[in-house]
Amino acid sequence: MIDFTARIQSKIISRTNLSKLLHQWQFKNQTIVFTNGCFDILHQGHVEYLAKAGSLGQQLIVGVNADESVKRLKGPSRPINSEYSRAIVLASLEFVSAVVVFEEDTPLELVKEVRPDFIVKGGDYTPETVVGKEYAKEVVIIPLLDGFSTTKTIQSIANH
Repeated sequence: MIDFTARIQSKIISRTNLSKLLHQWQFKNQTIVFTNGCFDILHQGHVEYLAKAGSLGQQLIVGVNADESVKRLKGPSRPINSEYSRAIVLASLEFVSAVVVFEEDTPLELVKEVRPDFIVKGGDYTPETVVGKEYAKEVVIIPLLDGFSTTKTIQSIANH
C-alpha cells in the first residue's frame, strides 16, 4: 500500500531544506519554475494556472503566504484555510514539486534563494510588476481563467 499522505507531506519543504533540494535539481540541470500566492480556497483557475506553470520545467516550487502574511494582504477575515491546509492541498497536485511557506508579504527573499529559470504569475500582473523578476532567467505571465477567484467564491458562499 502506498502512503500518499507521507508523500504529500514530504513536498512541504522548510526554507532550510529548500537549499539542499535546489542543489540536487541544479546538479541534474533541471529547469526550475517558481510561482507564489495565498491559494486560500483552491479552485479551477488555480489548478489550471499551476498546471501551465508546471509545464514550463521539470520542477515547480510554489511559495505560499503564511497566515499572518495573508491577513496583512487580504484583511482580518482571511485566510479561510490555514497555511498548513493550503500547503497540503497544493502539495497533493502531481505537477507541484515543492511547497514553501514564507512569512513576508512578498516572495522576494524566497525568489532570491531559488533563482528560478522561470518565475510565473497570473494575468493580473505584468512582467514589470513581478517581485523578484531580476533573480529569474525569464518571467512568464499566464492569463487568468475568467470567472474564478477566491474573493468571488467567498462572496458566493456569504450570499447563500
